[in-house]
Amino acid sequence: MSMLKAINIHKSFKHLEVLKGINLEVKKGEVIAIIGPSGSGKSTFLRCLNYLETIDKGHIEIEGEAMVTMDKSGRSIYKPDKEVRRICRKIGMVFQSFNLFPHKTALENIIEAPVIVNKVERETAVKQALELLKKVGLLEKRDSYPSQLSGGQKQRVAIARALAMKPDIMLFDEPTSALDPELTGEVLNVMRELAQEHMTMLVVTHEMGFAREVASRVIFMDEGEIIEEGAPSDIFSNPSHKRTKEFLNRVL
Repeated sequence: MSMLKAINIHKSFKHLEVLKGINLEVKKGEVIAIIGPSGSGKSTFLRCLNYLETIDKGHIEIEGEAMVTMDKSGRSIYKPDKEVRRICRKIGMVFQSFNLFPHKTALENIIEAPVIVNKVERETAVKQALELLKKVGLLEKRDSYPSQLSGGQKQRVAIARALAMKPDIMLFDEPTSALDPELTGEVLNVMRELAQEHMTMLVVTHEMGFAREVASRVIFMDEGEIIEEGAPSDIFSNPSHKRTKEFLNRVL
């Protein structure tokens, strides 16, 4: 089953063309690792998939529902805002900078969206949030504020918060890049568990070990284009494109 289709995605910021015709289809349960140098358009691509950025040209489909289509000239036409937001609720997103509400506890951060957006009863939302805190190993931190948590703990709360909306697809935008190396592992372990549960995931990452071990497919992006994609064993052991080889030689 196709969970996500992105066809000929173009995105510019003023005169800077950041995405130059990205094509990607993601099947149910796939874990896609997106790697590449800084400034290659990886994070912008993720943000386009869940409407944090709008595209200039192309087509995006989530579980068979078109969020944005193309007119005859290829320009993008979005569905009405309400429809787009409904479709985007199928997607959860975890950012590199956590984005937790500083004045709310871990538990309150997690129940906010289910109660406000999905109109879930508070009691039900709390029960689900406690289960998620247990899942990410932070049940004892339910009443802690973000300022009382380590970076790794904040990111695990952020993952629990995204999961609270019961998404079918999870997007991770460099989820460990703001963390000290010793805290990176605890976040990657939670992501490994999600992969084992067959959660469909797109992960922009600099963690090559994680990409090699957990991804079902690795995509190498550079200068707004997908240069190469394939199984982790092929990309890491025998990349076919010169730019992929050069990048991996620098980071491995």
